[in-house]
Amino acid sequence: MKKKLYLVLIILLSWLTVPFIGKRDFKRFYPAAIFMCLYVLIEGFIAEKNKWWTIKERLHPKLSGELPLILGPFFAGSIWILKLTYGMYILLNTVVDAFFAYPFYTWFKKIGIWKLLRFSQLKLFMLFLMKSIFMYVFHLAFVDKKMLSAAVVGFRNYFNKSRMNEREERG
Repeated sequence: MKKKLYLVLIILLSWLTVPFIGKRDFKRFYPAAIFMCLYVLIEGFIAEKNKWWTIKERLHPKLSGELPLILGPFFAGSIWILKLTYGMYILLNTVVDAFFAYPFYTWFKKIGIWKLLRFSQLKLFMLFLMKSIFMYVFHLAFVDKKMLSAAVVGFRNYFNKSRMNEREERG
């Protein structure tokens, strides 16, 4: 029962920070956070099938063991990281991912909630880092249309200039 209380507290403490994000930033970044949550849920099914890790304590036997992390720190944390680090995203996310892969995992293992099986902490860290890059790319490509528009215009200008240079060279 004490372990389930930890899981519930992880969700609640994460959500208690959400009002401080601000309505505008929440609306801007929540699609990327939802994408990340769905990705982590699918990853959890793959991890369970391949025995990368095991989650011993669940909120409910029929629910995914990752659910407390997905509903709490992954959702709220994704929004916070995108809000606070726009521009320094990879650096801060590397620090946060290292925290999850090392001290946070060690604590969860110690209290008997989560245990890596066919996965090392380094692989876990790399997996977290890969997910953070996916989320950032998703946000830039599908949500932050200004960045996508600027990239398209930049590519278009580059190719138009190269075509004009070719025409000038041909004479």
